[in-house]
Amino acid sequence: MSTDAEICKQDIPFEQLVPLNVRDINLKSSRGYNRLLATISAVGLIEPLAVYPENGHYTILNGYLRYKACEQLKVATIPCIIYQDKEAFTFNRMVNNLSGFQERKMLQKSLEKIDEKTVAKAFGMTTIWHRLAPTLLKDVHPQIAKAFEDDVISKSCVKEITAVRPERQLEILKEMKAKRNFSLTFLRALVIGTPESKKNPDRMPRKPWIKDPAKRKALVMRLDEAAKQHDFYSTLYRRYSTDLLKMCFYVRQLITNTSLSAYLEAKHPEILNNFKQIIAEIPA
Repeated sequence: MSTDAEICKQDIPFEQLVPLNVRDINLKSSRGYNRLLATISAVGLIEPLAVYPENGHYTILNGYLRYKACEQLKVATIPCIIYQDKEAFTFNRMVNNLSGFQERKMLQKSLEKIDEKTVAKAFGMTTIWHRLAPTLLKDVHPQIAKAFEDDVISKSCVKEITAVRPERQLEILKEMKAKRNFSLTFLRALVIGTPESKKNPDRMPRKPWIKDPAKRKALVMRLDEAAKQHDFYSTLYRRYSTDLLKMCFYVRQLITNTSLSAYLEAKHPEILNNFKQIIAEIPA
């Protein structure tokens, strides 16, 4: 994982940038490229290039199409994230999309200088108000808002969780974290299982899934399955802990037996060493 010391942001002159690999793409017929071209032309470059300083120039690790679009638009300087170590850059970033929070923040920022109609046109939409969702965080617990900001839960999850009161929202978030399941389906199952006293009468789910008996049944089954899975792994962990403690007890008896310890020291010193290490690392 990269640290702040390993990366920095900087506007770099176009002529100092060199692609890592030149891709053989027919840019004129690429819908993605043309959409990118329109976006940069209308609102500027939203996502910086990822680059690495090398031989007096900057090698582009991620952002070839953005680079080509800037070239076509004759952009003089391009915002970049500079990685001082190639290993600090994870190529999985190449397939990461903007989170709901990042997208919302980016759109809000663009509206400070450009009208809504122009921004919407750049993204091939008639309006972007549904993406801005100005009241999205109005009825949510502060920790839900933080989870959305940190890209732990999606915008859809935030919308659905308003069907319950803030204190229940926090319980649901803790349950999702405990199960490591942040899917919309699991969240809906938790909403279904919420007692009436903890539901928000002013913000019932907007989608008809809550009224569909078949979907309700499927979601409840999913919730039961998650609970059983949690119980299974909890039981497994308890058994593992018990077995580990038993093993440590037997290992301690083994190495404190004078005859056995002498035999292992003579014939299998590495095994004796491992046994001693196990005991040394276990708190008394």
